[in-house]
Amino acid sequence: MPQKNSTGDFDTEVDVLVVGAGGAGLVAALAAHEAGATVAVVEKQDRAGGNTALSTGSVPGGGTRYQAEAGIEDSPERMAEDLLRQSGPHDAEWLTRQLAVQSAPMVEWLREDVGIELELITDYKHVGHSVPRLHAPKSRKGQDLVDDLVRALEEREIPLVLGHPVEDLLLDDAGEVSGLLVRGDRVRETRLGAPNVVLAANGFAGNREMVREYCPEVADAEYFGAHGSTGEAVAWVRDLGARLQNIGAYQGYAAVAYPHGSITSWTTVEMGAVLVNPEGRRFGDETIGYSGFAADVVNHGGAAWVLFDERIRDYVAGNELEFRELVEHGGVRTAEDPAELARHFELPVDALVATVAEAARDAAAGGPDRFGRSDFGFGPLTAPYAMCRTTPGLFHTQGGAAIDAQARPLRADGTPIPRIFATGGVAVGISGRTGGRGYSSGNGLLTAMGLGRVAGAAAANVPLPR
Repeated sequence: MPQKNSTGDFDTEVDVLVVGAGGAGLVAALAAHEAGATVAVVEKQDRAGGNTALSTGSVPGGGTRYQAEAGIEDSPERMAEDLLRQSGPHDAEWLTRQLAVQSAPMVEWLREDVGIELELITDYKHVGHSVPRLHAPKSRKGQDLVDDLVRALEEREIPLVLGHPVEDLLLDDAGEVSGLLVRGDRVRETRLGAPNVVLAANGFAGNREMVREYCPEVADAEYFGAHGSTGEAVAWVRDLGARLQNIGAYQGYAAVAYPHGSITSWTTVEMGAVLVNPEGRRFGDETIGYSGFAADVVNHGGAAWVLFDERIRDYVAGNELEFRELVEHGGVRTAEDPAELARHFELPVDALVATVAEAARDAAAGGPDRFGRSDFGFGPLTAPYAMCRTTPGLFHTQGGAAIDAQARPLRADGTPIPRIFATGGVAVGISGRTGGRGYSSGNGLLTAMGLGRVAGAAAANVPLPR
């Protein structure tokens, strides 16, 4: 529970304190500093990054100048329609529209004002998007995005304090947030004061008890997100009276390479790959997305094998560093005959051979197949074939505190909780009310960084134009 600090004594005071050094917190700090505030960022882990570092670093922008230069027609309205089509109805549809409107200015600000190296991905659209609109580091690795953001903080001399876990919020005599209590095994008790606090921590995907309470369908899936996603910041705002929205939504991943632990790029599926279960058979429409399909994998044996071909392997490896490393480290097996793959992975030979033949017929026909899939990328899979063993995983949660347009948490009666702002895994997401099917590629970073910019500016008392 947040603690009273009646004395008002602080070891250090700034205008804006940011809790969490993932994409949300780093962007919030940059936005607050740009607005003229003194800022400090406190992170409990020994390095910055959070789930942003584990992502592909893809930030969607609807109607950026980079899309226009590439001849891609897009707009905030089209982006919002796409995201809402994927998510279905949920508790924060207004936020989907707001973030879509702010997405292109945010991407352009990051690249041109902050100096973040982002480039438009034109070789695929990815889950939930009708046109290419993801902007990412050339490597497609979120750690490079984090490194650029940290460098930007250093250039602006914004303090970033690592390895300092926040134990609780501090309240003044009026019961309003006045700062943070920092205390841990290696840190002496420190009281940090600020008139405005931005909670930019990860969600609660690493807290098995909270996952079982709010997202029970993936409670038994292995967690592959950042170690810091333990949910305490969500609990803080809940204890302050904030209502929670979309709290059952999450981002899963249907195909984490086993035992390597890196993702098996879903671009393979967009180019024509299929997934098979331990019986060597397909079990659904893979194009619902890597997040939505995670629960299907859990329900069909808890393991899956991604089946593609050498064309797809080489194409994706040529564009995505993480997948290329997976191939180089032996995570992908290639063979002329699917029976050889079946024997290697100890799958039923006849079933896998039949699955390959059926998938080829479906792709040649153009679908929809018996699962409803109609998009097969490069078309029928051809020899040599390739396969990777995978396991489903939980990456991060997509629900949190209800907020207003300035990212202030809202009580049940709709009034904002003063002097505190929520972004990242602390705030409501836009990926549906429950489950993983509502997640569109980039939703995590869109809400984290989009709301981070809003929260940072608002905490410095300079709201972004709506």
